[in-house]
Amino acid sequence: MGIRQAIADIRIMNALFTAAEQEAAALGDEVPGAEHLLLAVLALPDDSARRAFATFDVTAADVRTAITQTHTLALRSVGIEAEAEPTQPSPPTGPAPTRTGPYRSTGSLQEVFQRAVALSKEGAGRGHELRSAHVVWAAAEAEHGTVSRALRQLGVDGSDLQRAARQAIAAG
Repeated sequence: MGIRQAIADIRIMNALFTAAEQEAAALGDEVPGAEHLLLAVLALPDDSARRAFATFDVTAADVRTAITQTHTLALRSVGIEAEAEPTQPSPPTGPAPTRTGPYRSTGSLQEVFQRAVALSKEGAGRGHELRSAHVVWAAAEAEHGTVSRALRQLGVDGSDLQRAARQAIAAG
């Protein structure tokens, strides 16, 4: 990988992970997961992720609503009634958690991002370009978790979304 591509990758990572942290905070979650990364890519200037979802007449707002509903249903299943609208998370009462790196995230976010990078490199030779649809493709591969439940709520089959993401990438 050339230095220019490495710098471009770092910029994309910074933008995505920062946006994922903001999405998590907006939904009242302490640590960003794959669902927050998915919301982050839907806000990128690269519209390939939005085009993949548009194949199913699903907007970024629809994805956000499905994720919020999925969180609410998960909490309700363990006997917790969630607030109607997420508010800002309450300030921590104890010492701040120790960070092991510049960004905290769940394993699901890390797995989806690493898979998206691998997908972007497949067949790309020396250079590659990580597109927002690569993240959609990687997230749609998950059989379990918040993203897969949100996709089911939206009536979107994961393998169909993967195909739509591949087509959005191929279209440029």
